[in-house]
Amino acid sequence: MSLPSPELPVPLAAAIETRLAGRAHVVLRERARLLSESYRARRPTFETIRDETDALAYAATRMPATFAAIVTALGRLKEESPDFAPKLMLDAGCGLGAAAFAAATVWPSVAQIALLDRSALFLCLATELMKECGAPAVIEAIQADFAEPNALAAAQIDLVVAGYALTEIAESELPAAVDRLWAQTSGALVIVEPGTPRDHARLMEVRRRLVAQGANILAPCPHAAPCPLATPDWCHFSVRLPRRRAHKRLKDAEVPFEDEKFAYLAVGRLGGLSPPSARIIGPPRAGKAGVSLKLCADKAFRETFIPKRDKARYEKIRRKDWGDPLRAPAEEI
Repeated sequence: MSLPSPELPVPLAAAIETRLAGRAHVVLRERARLLSESYRARRPTFETIRDETDALAYAATRMPATFAAIVTALGRLKEESPDFAPKLMLDAGCGLGAAAFAAATVWPSVAQIALLDRSALFLCLATELMKECGAPAVIEAIQADFAEPNALAAAQIDLVVAGYALTEIAESELPAAVDRLWAQTSGALVIVEPGTPRDHARLMEVRRRLVAQGANILAPCPHAAPCPLATPDWCHFSVRLPRRRAHKRLKDAEVPFEDEKFAYLAVGRLGGLSPPSARIIGPPRAGKAGVSLKLCADKAFRETFIPKRDKARYEKIRRKDWGDPLRAPAEEI
């Protein structure tokens, strides 16, 4: 199966552009600059979003990339669990609802979405955007900080997604926050984070904790053993998305696309799954003689070279890309 498009859904992009129309470009551009500085400094997003202009600058410059990363991670989950069809979804730390839009894109079965965020401004705009886009799901907005005790209801939820949310949680609060998200999950929990060494290291601690609680690893890892990558290497992926006109104008960007680096983890209570033999965890390096692949396989990291002269193996592998699973037995990779 092919992965979903990384582009914002057309109705969503149109709704954002309609709200941007008529606003002073110089003001939006300055707000976008401040948002970028805040993002690089790892300041909590809710502290930076002061009004609707800030939220719209975020929608134009950051939401496309977060949507692209999350929809790609959810697409990878669907590859591994094709029969999974969630009906109830929680977008924890939702911002403008990128994860909710991504889940609705991947699974038409989603019929009810809970948007949870500590920012009333984000919740209001996210709800309005979903309604304007004709979302078929029932939308519930919950103003709360999911890192705080009792922020989440007791109900079990098919799909819980935390997209670019754990990165803003203090190290000391991370274990309890993850435990609460997992306790809420009846099907799958998907965590998507920036593709940095720092966020990968934190995600591996989360992974270790969830495995200890009985979670099944669904993606991207082909095993539940400790991550075999040694510092300074780290596991992350990349998705390329087109930049819309508003994005290019606000960021003074000439390149018509953006590459978003991200890390992710999908775990679940789903059983009876057959993990891939390996996953490509770096860009394939093609040359005249063949292709080199960086793989996570057999509970270990390794690199392999497949020569063009080995036509059978080469034909199977030459169209594979960074992040793709490999189903062949390990000895054939």
